[in-house]
Amino acid sequence: MAVFLLSALAAFGLIACNGDDDASDAEATPTDDGGTGMEAGDTGYRGALVTPPFEKPGITLTDTSGKPYDIRKETEGSVVLLYLGYTHCPDVCPTHMADIAGVLKELPADVTKKVKVVFITTDPARDTPEVLRKWLDLFDKSFIGLTGPEDTIINLQKTLGINPATKTDLGGGNYAVNHAAYVMAFTPDNLAHTVYPLGVTEDDWKHDIAKLAKEGWNPK
Repeated sequence: MAVFLLSALAAFGLIACNGDDDASDAEATPTDDGGTGMEAGDTGYRGALVTPPFEKPGITLTDTSGKPYDIRKETEGSVVLLYLGYTHCPDVCPTHMADIAGVLKELPADVTKKVKVVFITTDPARDTPEVLRKWLDLFDKSFIGLTGPEDTIINLQKTLGINPATKTDLGGGNYAVNHAAYVMAFTPDNLAHTVYPLGVTEDDWKHDIAKLAKEGWNPK
């Protein structure tokens, strides 16, 4: 069972999407206040268990058609695979999106119709709705892309218990964005009990997506 033994949300840290770092290299570090953490457990799921779970954000951002998108309202009743990243990322972000897209293509329609993939940019200055749409279409045209004011996205990350993304100057006006590098899986109870870092296998993705779509959160 591919369950990740981690003692804190900070274990995955902020990943610099510059080709040098990998989520699997992060070390587990305990929280000072006993707050949100990740742990192993025989729940029947293969992702990392989040204790306490994330709450699906009740926030409205802008989708790739330029229209307001209320995350909680628009995804009600679905399994939501939510990821925060950016389109200029050379490694972690496209790998996550490609992995999920590939797995969804192999799962039956009665499973995939219950799943929504939501990508929220941590680089709103460059990731306009048009840029997001063009990039996401490389993986799956059904993927939902969202952007918004930088301060709104920073507050969203704080609400989720994620360290806000930071920038690394690469010179020549270019920069990398350091951000949390795991996918949060929200079930119809509007909670994410499991998360998935880079390196989750195709078989583990298939197992958990199917289980989440058919059963919701059912730790048996």
